[in-house]
Amino acid sequence: MTSPHRLLAVAVLFVFGPILSVGAESAASAPAVVRVVSQSVGTDELLLALAEPGQIAALSNYAREPSYSAVAKEAEAYPALARGDAETILKFRPTLVLAANYSRLELVEQVRRAGVRVIVIDRYRNLEDAFANLRTLARELGGAAPARAEKIVADCTARVKALAARLAGAPRVRVIAPSTYGVVGGADTTFQDLCDHAGAENLAATLGHLVGHQPPPNEQMLTWPIDRVVVMGNSAAEALAPFLKLPPYQFMSAVRERRAAVILPYMLSSVTHHRVAGYEMLARALHPELFKE
Repeated sequence: MTSPHRLLAVAVLFVFGPILSVGAESAASAPAVVRVVSQSVGTDELLLALAEPGQIAALSNYAREPSYSAVAKEAEAYPALARGDAETILKFRPTLVLAANYSRLELVEQVRRAGVRVIVIDRYRNLEDAFANLRTLARELGGAAPARAEKIVADCTARVKALAARLAGAPRVRVIAPSTYGVVGGADTTFQDLCDHAGAENLAATLGHLVGHQPPPNEQMLTWPIDRVVVMGNSAAEALAPFLKLPPYQFMSAVRERRAAVILPYMLSSVTHHRVAGYEMLARALHPELFKE
C-alpha cells in the first residue's frame, strides 16, 4: 500500500500488495553480534521497536522525517544513510540489511553478493501483516526482541479491541482521502485499513470500486455523498489548503465547507504497528461524540 508523500519520496511505499516475502530464510538463532542497517521507514520503525541500541548500525535517510516516520525523534540518536546505495550501506559493516519490496533490486543483490544477509519485507496490508513482520525481525535479533514483539502485539490488540467496542453501532462516516499526486486510495491500501478500524466508509472503494491507488474518477466523485475528507497535516486549514483550488476537490461541498478529518502525515501510509495510533486519531476526528470523557 503507498502514501501520497511516499509516492514522491520513497516510490511505492503507499501501494501495499499481497503477501510478505522474506528475502532469506529466518535464522534458527541470531548471530552473537548483530549490526542492522534499515533501508526503509517501515523497517526503521520495526527496528527501533525491537533492537538493542548497539544492534542498530544505521537507519534510512527518511528516518528523522516526521512526515514519513512515527519515530522521527527517536531516530535522531542513530546514524542515517546519506544515500541509499550499496557502498554507503556496506560502510556501516552490517550483518543484516532490512529492505522493502520497493527497494531497488540491483541494490539488494549487490548487498547480498557482499555476503550480507538481507530481509525483504513486502507484506504490509493490515495489522496482522505488521505483527508478522515484527515477529520475523524479532527472531533475527534474538535476545529480548521476541518478548518485546509479543508485548507490542498484545498492546496493539488491546487498543484495537477497545476502539472497536467504542465504535460499535456507530454509523460509518463516508470519506475519501484526496491527494495532490493525481491518485486516490481505494481498497487494499493503508487508507482502507484506517477506515476499517476508524468507523469510516471509503467511498473510493465502495462507490468508485478502486483497488490500490488509482486516478480519481473526477466527474463521478462529484456525485459521491462525502461526509468528510481525510487529510494530513497539523491543522485543518493547513491540510485543506492545497485542495481549495485543485479540481475536482475544489468543487466538492465537503472541501468548500472545510469538513475535514485531520491526521498526522505519517499515519496515512503507516505500515507498522504504529498504524494503531492512526486508527485512534481518525476515529476521534470522525466520531468526536464517542470520545467525550
